[in-house]
Amino acid sequence: MKISRLKIHPIAIADPPLRGSYGLHAPFALRTVIELESDSGFTGIAESYGGDGPIAAFEAVRGIVEGADPFRLAELSRRIGTRLDPAGTAGVPGGTSQTYLVPGENPLDLHNRTFAAIEIACLDLIGKAVGKPVCDLIGGRVRDRVQFSAYLFYKHAGGGGIAGEAYPDEYGEIMDPAAVVRSAKQMIAQYGFKEIKLKGGVLPPDDEIAAIRALRHEFGPMVPLRIDPNCAWSVDTSVHVGLSLDEELDGGGYLEDPCPGLDGMGEVRRRLVAKNVDTPLASNVAVTNFADVPRARDLDAVQIVLSDPHYWGGLRAVQTLSNICEVLKMGLSMHSNSHLGVSLMAMTHCAAASPNLTYACDTHYPWQVEKDEIVEGGRVRFVDGAVLIPDKPGLGVSLDYDQLARGRERYQKIPFRKRDDTAEMRKHVDPNWERILPRW
Repeated sequence: MKISRLKIHPIAIADPPLRGSYGLHAPFALRTVIELESDSGFTGIAESYGGDGPIAAFEAVRGIVEGADPFRLAELSRRIGTRLDPAGTAGVPGGTSQTYLVPGENPLDLHNRTFAAIEIACLDLIGKAVGKPVCDLIGGRVRDRVQFSAYLFYKHAGGGGIAGEAYPDEYGEIMDPAAVVRSAKQMIAQYGFKEIKLKGGVLPPDDEIAAIRALRHEFGPMVPLRIDPNCAWSVDTSVHVGLSLDEELDGGGYLEDPCPGLDGMGEVRRRLVAKNVDTPLASNVAVTNFADVPRARDLDAVQIVLSDPHYWGGLRAVQTLSNICEVLKMGLSMHSNSHLGVSLMAMTHCAAASPNLTYACDTHYPWQVEKDEIVEGGRVRFVDGAVLIPDKPGLGVSLDYDQLARGRERYQKIPFRKRDDTAEMRKHVDPNWERILPRW
């Protein structure tokens, strides 16, 4: 079997005005859907980051992918890596980390991001050809259902979209503890999530401490809580938050990327442990490739790694990460970005086949809407906070080509061609806004 054609579909999906330390989400998130058609009549699909950069990368490897054997993934990875090999870390703030650049916009992981989508589409293609789910192609599932967490954000009023195509505001404005609790209750009632994560780094730290405490008061100690300020705090502030939320983050919760860099997180960890606070520190920002893992462990800076098949290099790379973290006695969860059902199913198959991935995964899926979904049959369902592995080959989902066409048409109409949360903050909140790390 050979890949006969690579098809690239740039699409746009509505994104609400969510806040984080990076700034403000634009009215639309950009995604790229790819199809790999084979000479045997099967087609594999994948969903990845969107905009000019990812599209150019897929075009750059078209000659490598077309004509390739989808079973020979190691060779495809090597050839794509050679074609898209970055020149080095000079001039890229934070190097390979995501400390200063939003996911999908760091040129140093371009090759991993591009190959990840190709690999996922190849595995979907192979699964359809042999009649097996993707998770069972890559070693077999260790779980039939994958738990996800309620991923809460501070948010301005609005449901995403722009004039002429403004979307309903399902959650309303979320800028204080009461609204955070309200959004959590609403999301859990709809999806059944059993763990909660709050994206912080938006309001003064004591306000975000109050939000976590309000969540604990509402949901009790049986619902694990997490907070992720994306490096917005200093070491001192991170220690203050960790001490203040010792009880609230206990019992399966964690403190994620509180300050910039592994050295800083190692210092936070040492100072918390010295005060008999054993809250785990997690990261998807400081630990973004395999070279980071042993250093994170040696510094005791990270106890839980947040993987992501989209920028770690695919599903098999996350399986390798799972094995490494198990050997190093580190926990594993999964990071998320704004996405649709194809990405959600890739994440689900990946987590199902990664034994050490025992923390509920992040997902932005509740912030997206049925109107934009490109999966045939509509939105992927959650059952008690989990996505089940379908009894279907490949990823278990197919494309709705009418919906895909609507996403492409929307992409052509809007002006956005990359994610830029700073620009949106300057446009809608403060014309002089800068992302400052640490801010508090």
